[in-house]
Amino acid sequence: MSILALDIGTYTIKAISAKPGKKITIERTVEVFNPLGVAIPSDEALGQKLSDLINSLITDYKLPQTDVRLSLPEAVVSTKLIELPVLSDAELASAIGWQAEQHIPIPPDQLSLQYQVLYRPTKEKQNNEKMRVLLVGIHRDIVERYINIFLTLGIEPRILETQILSVLRSLDIAIEEPPTLVVQMGASSTQMAMVYQGELRFVTSQMTGGQILTEALKRQINLDKQQAEEYKRTYGLDSQQFEGKVRTILLPAINILINEIKKATTFFANQNPGVSTQRVLLSGGPTLLPGLVQYITQELGVEVLVAAPFSQAEGVIPEGNHPTWTVCMGLLMREEF
Repeated sequence: MSILALDIGTYTIKAISAKPGKKITIERTVEVFNPLGVAIPSDEALGQKLSDLINSLITDYKLPQTDVRLSLPEAVVSTKLIELPVLSDAELASAIGWQAEQHIPIPPDQLSLQYQVLYRPTKEKQNNEKMRVLLVGIHRDIVERYINIFLTLGIEPRILETQILSVLRSLDIAIEEPPTLVVQMGASSTQMAMVYQGELRFVTSQMTGGQILTEALKRQINLDKQQAEEYKRTYGLDSQQFEGKVRTILLPAINILINEIKKATTFFANQNPGVSTQRVLLSGGPTLLPGLVQYITQELGVEVLVAAPFSQAEGVIPEGNHPTWTVCMGLLMREEF
């Protein structure tokens, strides 16, 4: 049975249909422009328009509807990693509501909460170490609005999770790999997640993305949105192209991103004395901006890699911008429990 993974962004909607197995077999990849400019509808009318858009996507491309998997934009999610004295699963289930009240800024009666134990010390270490738990909270009405988009189409989504969890699953960073900061770049936001010893250590989110770069070009060179997007993707940070004008316009926004990366790596170093970030892994649509990897490498002085989400897949692999499919691939790789 085929699976459908959907990544609804503010700029484009991405979909992959595939067959599960030891290796994911890609059947079809589709990316369409999102004219609404929203990923989560703010009212019923917008929800209907988004539902119609998704219906057209599924119908036009004959995509499967039985196992549909969705990602939630990080902008509407509150993610927190907490440390607790070692508890059994039953004890944690009893305590988690109170913990959420302390750490998630959403009223309990409006909260949809998921949690996951990332680390539980062995008996020998329980006197010296704490367990680490990931809390993921979202307003219940946002979840309902999102799911209703699909219920009106007769589709009951099987999986709903945050984008960064999908991204991390897709990248599959092993325990023996060096401390890695994952930077997931979207159109309207950027998420960063530190992975050390195969474990997520923190997540942070900034409301800066590829659209800020497009708007800067649009404003300063007097282009329409489509032209600005083309200039960004074609010239990027290449100083040899267009007399370096595009690079000059883009650099202030890129430097904001680099400063946020530096803050994240400093925070990690302070939390883990003697350990430093050894590489940055870029994911998402803006990743392949010409000259971006080289510039970030130069500014940070660490190894910078680009996500390769199809490395363990087969079938109809798309050409072009592979990092843009990381969220969808992570959804496809999730195994049911």
